[in-house]
Amino acid sequence: MAAMSLRFHEIAEGGHRILNPFTHDKLALLGEVARLRPGARLLDLCCGKAEMLCQWSLGHGIEGVGVDISDVFLNAARARAEELGVADRVRLEKGDAGAYPAEAGTFDVVSCLGATWIGGGLEGTVKLMLPALRDGGILLVGEPYWDSEPPAGAYESFGFGPDDFTSLAGTFDRFEAAGVEVLEMVLADQDSWDRYAASQWWTLSDWLRDNPDDPEAGGVRDFLERSRRSYVEYGRRHLGWGVFVVRRR
Repeated sequence: MAAMSLRFHEIAEGGHRILNPFTHDKLALLGEVARLRPGARLLDLCCGKAEMLCQWSLGHGIEGVGVDISDVFLNAARARAEELGVADRVRLEKGDAGAYPAEAGTFDVVSCLGATWIGGGLEGTVKLMLPALRDGGILLVGEPYWDSEPPAGAYESFGFGPDDFTSLAGTFDRFEAAGVEVLEMVLADQDSWDRYAASQWWTLSDWLRDNPDDPEAGGVRDFLERSRRSYVEYGRRHLGWGVFVVRRR
């Protein structure tokens, strides 16, 4: 992710705990679906504010490592780990998640939610994640997909290439091509999408009111207008998102 794009997301998601279109209920459901057990080890690549890692450490007794490039998000993650009393079970590291030197076969769960750009797409990211996974372990992969065929303008509006994402069935094909099978899935719904996308608009608008002379204000304003328009014109109708539970075939 480009530095400027990351900065815009740090501002936009300032009020978010979960940096994907998931509510806390969806996150809790994913933890149940993933069959977590006390003492299991999770590696979360592009962990953001590490809400998943912290909540699951609290609720399921897991331990783990979160890796992210953003100091802003990691500082929020460390504060959250302290707040929930899980700082002794959660390690947070700054670094390039696509090049994290995890010891082979040492994690029960490896996750990457909404950041498959780290491996150049879904298949590359799955292959990047697998070495850290122990035999019988699972991957959690969060990925957008098209609910319906998007009009041509949607690609330009979101900045996606036409082959970046595919349909839900096509996403399953990509997992199969990467040598894994889908065991379960938890998909975002309309409300969880709205809470993720729409609640950023107020945060961005407040930032612009508070920082009218900031040199980044013009870029932030463009980001807000583009994000709002692309969501209401295309995203809400055409774009889905889900977390897929997969393991080696």
